[in-house]
Amino acid sequence: MSSVITTLKTDTGFPLPQGVTHLREGINFAVFSRHATAVSLVIDYFSEKNSTPVRKEYVLEPEKNRTGDLWHILILGDLPEFNYGFRMDGPCDKKNSGTFYDNNLILIDPCSRILLPRQWGEPSRYGQIPCCRGVNHEFDWLDDKPPGTPLSETIIYELHVRGFTRNRNSGVSSPGSFKGIVEKIPYLKDLGITAVELMPITEFDENDIFFVNPDTGEKLKNFWGYSPVSFFALNSSFSSEPAGALTEFKEMVRALHKAGIEVYLDMVFNHTGEGGYNGTTSSFRGIDNPIFYLLDEEHEYLNFSGCGNTMNCNHPVVRDLIRESLRYWVTEMHVDGFRFDLASILGRDREGHVLVNPPIIEAIAEDPVLRDTKIIAEAWDAAGLYQVGSFSTDSRWAEWNGRFRDDIRYFMTGAPDSITRLATRIAGSSDLYQQDGRGPLCSINFITSHDGFTLYDLVSYNEKHNHANGENNRDGENHNISWNSGCEGETDNQDIIELRFRRMKSFIVLLFLSQGVPMMTGGDEFARTQKGNNNSWCQDNATSWLDWSLLETHRDFYRFVKKCIQLRKSSTLFRQEQFFSPEDQSIHEQEQARISWQYLLPGQQNWSHDCHGLAFMLSGQEPDGRPTAFFIMLNGHRTNNLRFTLPVIPFGKDSWHLLIDSSAPPPYDFPDDSQAITSDTFKVPSFGTVVLKAD
Repeated sequence: MSSVITTLKTDTGFPLPQGVTHLREGINFAVFSRHATAVSLVIDYFSEKNSTPVRKEYVLEPEKNRTGDLWHILILGDLPEFNYGFRMDGPCDKKNSGTFYDNNLILIDPCSRILLPRQWGEPSRYGQIPCCRGVNHEFDWLDDKPPGTPLSETIIYELHVRGFTRNRNSGVSSPGSFKGIVEKIPYLKDLGITAVELMPITEFDENDIFFVNPDTGEKLKNFWGYSPVSFFALNSSFSSEPAGALTEFKEMVRALHKAGIEVYLDMVFNHTGEGGYNGTTSSFRGIDNPIFYLLDEEHEYLNFSGCGNTMNCNHPVVRDLIRESLRYWVTEMHVDGFRFDLASILGRDREGHVLVNPPIIEAIAEDPVLRDTKIIAEAWDAAGLYQVGSFSTDSRWAEWNGRFRDDIRYFMTGAPDSITRLATRIAGSSDLYQQDGRGPLCSINFITSHDGFTLYDLVSYNEKHNHANGENNRDGENHNISWNSGCEGETDNQDIIELRFRRMKSFIVLLFLSQGVPMMTGGDEFARTQKGNNNSWCQDNATSWLDWSLLETHRDFYRFVKKCIQLRKSSTLFRQEQFFSPEDQSIHEQEQARISWQYLLPGQQNWSHDCHGLAFMLSGQEPDGRPTAFFIMLNGHRTNNLRFTLPVIPFGKDSWHLLIDSSAPPPYDFPDDSQAITSDTFKVPSFGTVVLKAD
């Protein structure tokens, strides 16, 4: 590099790669726009003589600085610190072409790696000043290596970077930050999870909403962040020192990897925070509206996202941008996987029609850089397209299994006609994945997520209580498949409290002992509550922040969750890569694990509409050749006890031993030492779950 410059000189530049590239001769800028008639680079830089930034604006000449649809310019020399953006001009012709140019705006480069740092809550200045930072970031990854955890051994923990440690009782020195997550690594290791799934961490404007809490007058914020301004730029407000966000994020990833924990990102490619035409034009709309977004014949936004616009994901330009974003997060930031928000939108064409073989979905699965990366689809969108089980036939794609969530919830509310669906979900959802040759590991099993009730609220509320969101309780899901256990909300009734925790324990057993990949939501392990708010997207307060005092209050429940995770890890019978062998196969001849079902008596099944009980035996060999068997009993009645007759103990084992009885008081709900069962029957109370092991 040459010495620091005081006068900027320019040259033609290069069309690729897009974004900012530091070269030997200087700094190259390249940006896409097909329909713009004029493009300028606006740059603020610091010279040796001035402590305040110097602004320069360079008009890019089409004959010189344009190659196809790419505009480019080279700043000769070195700029240690600068901010930049693009001013674009062209027709503002929504009626005829859908273009929306405004040369008063200074637009964000879609490929910018980081924007101007700001604290959480500080106003953004998108469109007003050059917001992109030109950072030539260096970082010593030391000996960092991805854990490479197989899906069969993966346990996912979904969390919000700010909400995870923002509460003053979190016990960290840097609450609400990437550094706060690092301080919680011993906790995550103790719990037993293998991957953290971070809710959106790319740049978004938390101030872009106008709702107010009607009770307190508090102006609400876009806490969740499902309104991206960029697919590359890190949200610096999640850093303890916003100016050092890139370093702090990488340090977090490195520390998590050292602890054997993978990092997945929740990526939002289906829409952006620009919203409809009345929203803030920060980047894509001002660069090339009809290329980046789906528009109808009147050039209004098609809204399959429910958020005002929909990205044109299968346009080749947008497709390449998405792929380059994913490559960046893997190669530069060392992340291990992605969850794709409203991923069914990735399967729509330029008119919004559903494609048979969507190019972007295939491109992500087949990309050589991403080949070892976990890819998880939220296989639906806000327009009613529901593709769980049919999102892709490629086994590279796993899916958030909404069927698992719903069917487990139905059973655990005492609903009729739930037993067959329950059994299918426990066994890995073969109805969704087997026909295409995929296996149970394509199913990401979950009971709760950020969107909806917490686990504690699922057993404590019949209805949503979202009044604090400022929308007269109209927002949020109405179909929660929940039951309050006999009282809406908080209660001092010990019988109801006992029932709630029994049900939560049964939920946890089903989550971790079913086939597939389990995902839990941060805080469910110590029974956090949102007081019935099932859509806390705008609650940057105690509603959404994890209350770490509950870890002590509900330490027995935490222990139960932790031991269930340990049990899952202890046996491959709960982590099968293939579906079970046929039930009529001889137990001594089987090559794969087997599952066999019964109702109250061995060999007798009851799949009727009004049945509320189910038991099953898992049997097979561990990798070291040890034969293993478990017998699990489930009672979905609201009031009745069920007495199950135990099956013959397989493999010549001596007796059944009690591992779990969710109705027993702690610590006997999951005793440290298993107890031999001397009777040939076992009583299971309503909503109870019992797990036995053959020894």
